[in-house]
Amino acid sequence: MIWWQILLLLVGVLAVQFAIGLPVAFAFLGANLIGAWMFLGGEAGLVQLVRNASGSVNSFALVPIPLFILMGELLFHTGLAYRAIDAVEKLLIRLPARLACVTVVGGTTFAALSGSSIANTAMLGGTLSQEMLRRGYSPTLTFGPAMAVGGIAVLIPPSALAVMLGSLSGISISQLLIGGILPGVMMAAAFLAFVILSAVIFPTSAPRETEADQLSFAERAKPFLRDVVPLSGIFIAVIGGMLSGIATPTEAAALGSVAAFVATLAYRQLTLANLITSLAETAKVSVSILFIIVASTTFSQILSFSGATSGLLGMIRAVEPTPMMLVLTMLGIILLLGCLIDQISIMMITLPFFMPLAHSAGIEPVWLGLMMLVAIELGLLTPPFGILLMVMQGASRATPLVQIYRAALPFIAIELAILALMLFLPGLTLFLPSLLE
Repeated sequence: MIWWQILLLLVGVLAVQFAIGLPVAFAFLGANLIGAWMFLGGEAGLVQLVRNASGSVNSFALVPIPLFILMGELLFHTGLAYRAIDAVEKLLIRLPARLACVTVVGGTTFAALSGSSIANTAMLGGTLSQEMLRRGYSPTLTFGPAMAVGGIAVLIPPSALAVMLGSLSGISISQLLIGGILPGVMMAAAFLAFVILSAVIFPTSAPRETEADQLSFAERAKPFLRDVVPLSGIFIAVIGGMLSGIATPTEAAALGSVAAFVATLAYRQLTLANLITSLAETAKVSVSILFIIVASTTFSQILSFSGATSGLLGMIRAVEPTPMMLVLTMLGIILLLGCLIDQISIMMITLPFFMPLAHSAGIEPVWLGLMMLVAIELGLLTPPFGILLMVMQGASRATPLVQIYRAALPFIAIELAILALMLFLPGLTLFLPSLLE
């Protein structure tokens, strides 16, 4: 078979399985079984598939994934995340569109503690967004911030998706984790500025809160000092360990998990029931991610052995694109795929092609990896099938999906602007990762 026919066959098999609703891991496993039999030597190819399954997950670099997930699950199921957001709400009580501001600041705080986009949006959508809806906030300020800050969890450590991207692409995991901080903080600041300006320019979009004068500064600061500042030590432990060179990403993740466990004990929130729930949820999510990594290893190998990868790369090199043209094309493909499929599928489909192209064109891998993470994050918000759009619609069933789409648009524009800054100012993106060199 010609390389493009092989590529069309494998992608077609995947598309059919996605269309019938098969989970990502099983869809890629189905394509792998067909590909291994056809292009890796029949029965020998199936044996190789089994060998890949063992080798691909037998890696110390993947250990941060379950540890980061455990951090978030502990804070979520013990209620410490809710306490932190309540404390942020009291501190920001005098700002315009207070609850929307709390959503941005509190959601960013939780993103820095959990690394879970879906949990972040589900929690904010089920609590603060519902309260804003009841008080008469505009749909944009009600739903937009909760979805937007949910995506920040992809960038700000602890990010299991960044670990997965690094492990699949060969990019330094520690540099990806550290490099995501600045873009994540920039997005949070831009979201907050947009919310405040919207409330000032369009006063009807957010009712003025009447309880602003009922609490003194000390009364507002005390919950923040009690429920947020100590928890920030978890984030500092993870990031500080990597920046100082004391800890690898795996060791930093272990340190963060221990810190989260100690925090739940110190706040007397840990019970046997929520510990079991946290461990069970961690196991479910981790197994799902590791299963997908197993599938991706064989998929990349099939593409390479069948000649599909070299054929596509040869066609692209014949056009003689500049490195900037290649980067723009890669990001455009990710943004387009983000409208249709989930983020892990995007990585599995694109990385086998993108990374050889990037290496051959001399593109800085950390810079490209961080921009890919932002583009992947945008996929969480882009209609029609952005995961966070679906999560928000599930948290607010009475709201039409079209209205949720509209609420996401200004925040999509903000993220695109941040992505453009990263593209044209590489030094901005690579400043923090360069500290690890």
